[in-house]
Amino acid sequence: MTGFPGRIHQGIPRFFHELERELDEGGRGYTPLCSGENKLLLASEADKEVFWAQNTWLTPFKLEFDSISEAARALRGIQRNWAPFLFTQYRRGALLQEKLPVLPNKPRAFPWKAPDIPMGSWTLLDAHTLIASPACTSPFPGGVIKFEENKTDPPSRAYLKLWEALSLAGTWPQKGDVCIDAGASPGGWTWALSELGASVLAIDRSPLEGSVRNRPGVSYLKHDAFTLKPQDLGKADWVFSDVICYPPRLCDWIEAWLASGLCGKFICTIKMQGLSDNESARRLAAIPGSRVVHLHHNKHELTWIKGL
Repeated sequence: MTGFPGRIHQGIPRFFHELERELDEGGRGYTPLCSGENKLLLASEADKEVFWAQNTWLTPFKLEFDSISEAARALRGIQRNWAPFLFTQYRRGALLQEKLPVLPNKPRAFPWKAPDIPMGSWTLLDAHTLIASPACTSPFPGGVIKFEENKTDPPSRAYLKLWEALSLAGTWPQKGDVCIDAGASPGGWTWALSELGASVLAIDRSPLEGSVRNRPGVSYLKHDAFTLKPQDLGKADWVFSDVICYPPRLCDWIEAWLASGLCGKFICTIKMQGLSDNESARRLAAIPGSRVVHLHHNKHELTWIKGL
């Protein structure tokens, strides 16, 4: 085995240009390991956070092997869980994966906490060369998590990214917790929070869908959430935001909440307008005890998680 001097970033097909742009902005050198729709980038600087990767391979190494059984033994000797990422040698890769422990692939029922055991990633460069990393940023295989969807009750599918963020955080609102949901309309996040038994103040200039507004524990305030000061709303156990706005405005609002001391737990979507505002993402990521990620269920947006 030989190590790599850096990290490997697994690109999201729809947003691969954002990953390249983010690396370019930071002046970081990178080398594509493959081309086409599914891409891997080897970045030379291993100590800097990257937001627009679906999954980052933190400790990559290269292994040359003679047989599939030899490669499988090497991976099993390191740990149990390995997720494939194939861009060539598909048949040979499938045979190798068959010799590794089976990964769970059923949709998860929420609430669900991401496991603490490592999830590794691997790929084949050719018939006898493997690249793998036992440690990755995502605990989900290849950065992908699927849930058992409720296709009847919530008014939108936005609740899926909230479920994913809470699963990553490893905690979620409990019965009786006070939650503020900014930018709540039509009510996907409010629905998800009320399903957990939380008391939810949903704030938006647009109305909630009727079935969500009438749920127990849900109250609605017609207002621009960002024009309300934290002191206007009072102490909360959680603050959530899925507001469509320019990222600097979200940053200012969050910093006001942090200064107030009225809440310590946050999950907020950083909506991008045109080109991504990575400067605002870095501004939020620099807040102690927080992180910025691109969730599997995110679109052209990132998610900031704090204090969990």
